[in-house]
Formats: sequence, structure tokens, C-alpha cells
Amino acid sequence: MVFKENVLKPIRVETYSGYKADERPLYLVLDERRMEVLDIIDRWYGEEADYFKVRVAGDRVYLILRDRRSSRWILEKIIH
Repeated sequence: MVFKENVLKPIRVETYSGYKADERPLYLVLDERRMEVLDIIDRWYGEEADYFKVRVAGDRVYLILRDRRSSRWILEKIIH
């Protein structure tokens, strides 16, 4: 079963910084729970934000974004 819920909630994300800052997410921190990003399913770059569809333990899938202007991370959607 696929469950989709729009959230739009600020979150903390620990990232890998390679050739650019906050290049990709490594860990998500939701409600004080730290979850390792096991897979980046998809990523794309919009005009104002970088989007990542990620899988964490328990096969949970989240759509997160990094707002380039504020450098804030936002949980946009819980996919399942």
C-alpha cells in the first residue's frame, strides 16, 4: 500500500558536502529520531530548491527539499 501525505515540516538533515555544500542527505532527524538515508531514489533541481526522494529504514520513503535561499530543509511529503 502506498500512502501519500503532504507535510511541509522543517526538519534537520545531516549531509555530505563534496564539491558543493549540502550535496546529498545522509541522515534525517524527525521528531528527535535520527534515520540513515539508505537510498536516494530520485533527485531533481528546481529554481529555488533541491529535491530528494529518499528511502530510510523500514522502507519509509520521504520527499524532502533544501531551500537554496534559506538553506533550510523541509519534509514535503511522506510517500509510504
